[in-house]
Amino acid sequence: MNREWVPGLIATDVDGTLLDDDEKVTPRTRAAVQAAVEAGATFILATGRPPRWVAPVVDGLGIAPLAVCANGAVIYDPATDRIVSARTLSPEVLAELAEIATRVIPGAGLAVERVGSSAHDAVTPQFVSSPGYEHAWLNPDNTEVSVDDLLGAPAVKLLIRKAGARSADMAVELLKHVGLQGDITYSTNNGLIEVVPLGVSKATGIEELTAPLGLTAADVVTFGDMPNDVPMLSWAGRGVAMGNAHPEAVAAADETTVTNAEDGVARVLERWWS
Repeated sequence: MNREWVPGLIATDVDGTLLDDDEKVTPRTRAAVQAAVEAGATFILATGRPPRWVAPVVDGLGIAPLAVCANGAVIYDPATDRIVSARTLSPEVLAELAEIATRVIPGAGLAVERVGSSAHDAVTPQFVSSPGYEHAWLNPDNTEVSVDDLLGAPAVKLLIRKAGARSADMAVELLKHVGLQGDITYSTNNGLIEVVPLGVSKATGIEELTAPLGLTAADVVTFGDMPNDVPMLSWAGRGVAMGNAHPEAVAAADETTVTNAEDGVARVLERWWS
């Protein structure tokens, strides 16, 4: 590693990366992030989470960084609770994807993530699911609607869920049929596929934030653990996979740190700021 190089921007995944196994920011990680920010580095989150799930991370960090959410489809400012930008799948594209998903993955349930003007926009139901959709995590915040209503408005992300299946297997089958409709990825192997607008990834979301700062990919260090992190790990000047990372994330990264339970992000940041 070139120790003379110091990143100008840090972008990190959240679950399985920044957070420990109890979904907390440890004191060591919090201190490492704050030391980097105090030294002048820009710190952002890059997550598959929707904006409404960012608040606990902000509380744990003690700072409110900009967040690339929904795998790159949304830029969110938690300091002002404002959606800065959003890229969406149109109702027409959602209908095409739904037809493919239900044909290729029999028994799959569908859900979409939508955004309004803020993470807590009461006017816009944000997580809308088809009847009988079984969530991959314990999460009571979905609104169940008909499939027609589900597909009737733009969404930043389509979720395809089949309990008991492996996300990797689902992705292989869907990739045979999904072309220009969207980009497929997954952040858990628990039978959940996420589809975002074509050309959108965590890397494109980060790039949207680096350009106004006069930074390029060469100035960025990224941290991640799952296939949805691959684009940013391979794009950045230095991509760091976690010790608990999926093999695809490890292959895309420049190095591997220790696991999220061992403060893997903090240990790398402490090379430059401690």
